[in-house]
Amino acid sequence: MTAATETRLAVGAKAVIDRDGLQALLDALRARGFDVIGPTAREGAIFYDRIARVVDLPAGWTDRQEAGRYRLERRGDEALFGYAAGPHSWKRFLHPPEERLFRVTRDAAGFTVIPEPPPAAPLAFIGVRACELHAIAIQDRVFQGGPFADKLYADRRQGLFIVAVNCGTAAGTCFCVSMGTGPRAEAGFDLALTELLDGGRHAFLAEAGSEAGAALLATLPARPATPDAVQAAEAVTARTAASMGRHLDTAGLKERLQANPEHPRWEVVAARCLSCANCTMVCPTCFCTSVSDHTDLAGETADRVRRWDSCFVGEYSYIHGGAVRPSPRARYRQWLTHKLANWIDQFGTSGCVGCGRCIAWCPVGIDITEEAAAIGTEAAPHGGTGGASHGNA
Repeated sequence: MTAATETRLAVGAKAVIDRDGLQALLDALRARGFDVIGPTAREGAIFYDRIARVVDLPAGWTDRQEAGRYRLERRGDEALFGYAAGPHSWKRFLHPPEERLFRVTRDAAGFTVIPEPPPAAPLAFIGVRACELHAIAIQDRVFQGGPFADKLYADRRQGLFIVAVNCGTAAGTCFCVSMGTGPRAEAGFDLALTELLDGGRHAFLAEAGSEAGAALLATLPARPATPDAVQAAEAVTARTAASMGRHLDTAGLKERLQANPEHPRWEVVAARCLSCANCTMVCPTCFCTSVSDHTDLAGETADRVRRWDSCFVGEYSYIHGGAVRPSPRARYRQWLTHKLANWIDQFGTSGCVGCGRCIAWCPVGIDITEEAAAIGTEAAPHGGTGGASHGNA
């Protein structure tokens, strides 16, 4: 299978490529006009940024993560995707931390509203994990699933080409198996790669997940996948699934959280929570924003700007003279209950994909799996199991 052949592949086809084949993949995407984004190692962390070459990838790096802790370490090999999840998610490219919604100009003829143009080039993501595929699907539902679609999000999402990577390692904070979101990519990708590193081999089993992915795979220098290669790839994700750093029992979790708004655990976790909003900033699904208007000194131009915000910020729930959730207790309860329970009522799925970022990047090491498990399993006040909230704490 090379660029010179007329090979046609079906969705679901598998082939094996090496590092040269991976470079050919990057070249092919750039030649097709994609803005290629992938993982890089810098400043002591894995970041997503524009890449052009295989050498831009974080070869030989892995991450060690625990509650409130993250660091990069050298591996004993040259794996290109041998890490779990860094501080940034793909959300920042589809739903940026700050963006102008529109501009208004004024002249002698009156006012003119200038909408934001669509992106100059479609995006291609390299190295999307299974949990992150689920996060993108969740944000698709949030921004495009209702009667009022977000045009700016839709413009970026349109034409997106996703190269997923099945996880070969799990961090101490990962719990995607509990959420049914990984570590193997099942859908939502154009191509999925599994990195194979055994017996001196360094190759990638590639699977086509869409017509576009199959067409691109057919142009790459590749060889048909043997049963041994397929079995080796399955073993990679099986080992990763067996080495999850965290577990969350989701059976009855929604009902327990919604039935316990006055549980004493909310006060316990509030005593530690700094309301810093780190958990929401690193979360790949949180979507709270605020909107502000800015004008120039002459009053001739005004921009409406949207920025990421957080339910952990006291002012976020400010309504007519006061905050609805003035305390850390109320804000943490809002976040956890929404993420793992009320989100299901809104969007038909949990808002958590088990990536563990909120655990690693919490300055005081608050663990969402620990806190969620405690609600409903410890004694509720007055001997009850919870009930309607009598205030906002």
